[in-house]
Amino acid sequence: MHVLIGCRVSLNRHMYSSDMENLGKMFFRSMATYRKKFVDIGANLTDRVFNGFYHGSAKHKDDLQIVLKRAVNVGIEKIIVTSGCLSDVEEALKLVKGTDNLFTTVGCHPTRCTEFEESPSPDSYYESLAELIKTNKDKVVAVGECGLDYDRLHFCQKDVQKKYFEKQLQLAADFNLPLFLHHRNCHDDFREIIFRNLHIMPKRGVVHSFDGTMEQAQFFIDNGFSIGLNGCSLKTEENLEVVKQLPIDKLMIETDAPWCEIKQSHASFKFVQTKFPSVKKEKWNESSIVKGRNEPCCIVQVLEVIAGVKQCNIDELADVVYSNTVNMFFSHLDQ
Repeated sequence: MHVLIGCRVSLNRHMYSSDMENLGKMFFRSMATYRKKFVDIGANLTDRVFNGFYHGSAKHKDDLQIVLKRAVNVGIEKIIVTSGCLSDVEEALKLVKGTDNLFTTVGCHPTRCTEFEESPSPDSYYESLAELIKTNKDKVVAVGECGLDYDRLHFCQKDVQKKYFEKQLQLAADFNLPLFLHHRNCHDDFREIIFRNLHIMPKRGVVHSFDGTMEQAQFFIDNGFSIGLNGCSLKTEENLEVVKQLPIDKLMIETDAPWCEIKQSHASFKFVQTKFPSVKKEKWNESSIVKGRNEPCCIVQVLEVIAGVKQCNIDELADVVYSNTVNMFFSHLDQ
């Protein structure tokens, strides 16, 4: 693997902007030799930070296409754009239409499930989601992001979350699609709802951004689900101990961009080998990533951490994870 040795030391305040751009170009050219294949199973590419807007204020030009080029340069073959509500799905479909490597999910995030009841009727909201799947079968690869989130009940109460999580399990069953699941501080209720509905789900799916215990992971694995890992899954030594025990044939990787970057303060950072040139958003240039804004190319770091924690061959790990993902989300597109 080719990485830019010492790039963090070289990017100092005495460097001219042209030097920084040349350094970035050298780095991303070198990444073109990093020929592992990846699927980023979760990236929020409709977030406005990829259009240069942060908290409603423009800081730099729209650079989504540059971000996508960087993703291709590191070996990403497919990205699943995460959708969290009806309007998200519509926006994501506009983005992925006409592309070869972008796909999306259809569903309602647990913190936004009040939208079911704020619509003309919960059934009409459900039917709108179903219609978007029906008319975009070549681009919709999962139902979600759906699940339970008891860390943010101020957005949506438990009873509403549970009701419409279960309703979306029926949506996955109706279209024989895997699930893209959100699971936060809710395992007992989550387990009960999943277990009650297993009989209607021939395809399972993935628990994304997993940061739970091994006991929780084992429940999902025993019932046919995969485990999705990103920077938020790799923060603590306890997280890494769980990762060490996870079977690689049940692993998928993601960035959850622009969130869930691997930070220097994380226990996982010591396993990161690939460092990207980065600048503050106010100093944006096309050859660097924006500090604090995760993007799909950083998926290489997630793979490096998992390989380091499990002390396994990184190429073999990449092949297995890629195969796991393609078989789960994309095999039906060839039928």
